[in-house]
Amino acid sequence: MVSALRLGGADTTVDTGAVGPAALAGAEVRFTGRAEGDMADSSGGDPVVAERRRALIDRPWTSLRQVHGARVVRVTRAGEGAGQAADAAVSALAGAPLAILAADCAPIAFFSSGGVIGGAHAGWRGLRAGVIEATVAAMRGLGAGRVLAALGPCIHAECYQFGEVELNDLVNRFGPDVRARDRNGAAAFDLPAAVRIGLARADAELVWDAGICTACSTDHWSWRARREAQRQAMVVWLP
Repeated sequence: MVSALRLGGADTTVDTGAVGPAALAGAEVRFTGRAEGDMADSSGGDPVVAERRRALIDRPWTSLRQVHGARVVRVTRAGEGAGQAADAAVSALAGAPLAILAADCAPIAFFSSGGVIGGAHAGWRGLRAGVIEATVAAMRGLGAGRVLAALGPCIHAECYQFGEVELNDLVNRFGPDVRARDRNGAAAFDLPAAVRIGLARADAELVWDAGICTACSTDHWSWRARREAQRQAMVVWLP
């Protein structure tokens, strides 16, 4: 079911079983799973996917062609930038949904009290390229002040065996906290830890973490664990 979060002021409550509006200090946020169906649409015109998306918010989505990089699209009208090769989007426009599709990579929603939102697709390559820092910088270019972030379901270290060469590269980039072991004792990458480090370096505050491993969860799609081509969505917008 849609993960719901309500974050504001000093109080934080989390209800991952609720369906309905979720507030991130003024922005609306949705994290979907299997129950809402596949949100990916490679053709750009699948009526079934279109109906699923309308059920979340009936406005044109900015859904990107994600390429594991750090390019950020600035959205000035609903649906602008849809299909562009990029891994993040930002906007200060009400009613313009920014969407991230994922099946193990980290979907991150951003909001600033200055009325600026962002969404980022953060796999290990995108993190290495600086997608979090680029997203926060683009938000600040639109007038964002304090930037808050929410991390959706993504693969966790216990399921993320990783090659030593790539892992050493990421340790050099993010520090030793991203080095981990999977459930079998093999070298692993801690994706949520890298997200937290990237946010801290960008002076953004993580205020909510779903704490769900997509590879372990039967409620989410996973490419790494099950080679599933379907995708769940993170959608964030200003009402």
